Amino acid sequence: MLRKLPLYLALLLLTQCSKCKNDPRPVDPVSQLPPATQTGANTFGCLVNGQLYTPKGYAGVSNFAVLYEPGPTGANLNILTYRITSTGRQYLVVACGPITQPRTFSLSIPVTEGAASYVDTSRPQPCDSYDGNQAPSYRRGTLTITKLDVNAGIISGTFEFTLAQPGCDTIKVTQGRFDKKL
Repeated sequence: MLRKLPLYLALLLLTQCSKCKNDPRPVDPVSQLPPATQTGANTFGCLVNGQLYTPKGYAGVSNFAVLYEPGPTGANLNILTYRITSTGRQYLVVACGPITQPRTFSLSIPVTEGAASYVDTSRPQPCDSYDGNQAPSYRRGTLTITKLDVNAGIISGTFEFTLAQPGCDTIKVTQGRFDKKL
């Protein structure tokens, strides 16, 4: 029994040291998204190819702007965001219209109801810009206005879309949400 004691002590030491590693568990990007609210919370977030995207940094203008422009047949909506990273800047824009009430808009080509674009300056050209409006580009997705309260000045919604162009990686934007006080 005494001859096995060093073996047991070595195994115990080994198992205890494996717990000492400072190896945090990866954080689920979905859990870092802002909640999908409808209160005018001034929030925006989505996943771009599974990675968290929220507005970040300051380049002289707000990193999250919602332009709601009323017109004779309804309002046009432009959601403009950017984030500054250690390798460059990323821009994500979603637009639709005319809006007269909450509903779902198509972001697909051809442009009839809405559009979406993504730019990442850290990518090599021409794969740094996904406008999605120029052939032979691909864009498919939706933008859903979940709340439109002009009197209270609140617009909220969700979105998702896919952008692709020849020779470049596909951009998949999922679980998008925004909630803005106009």
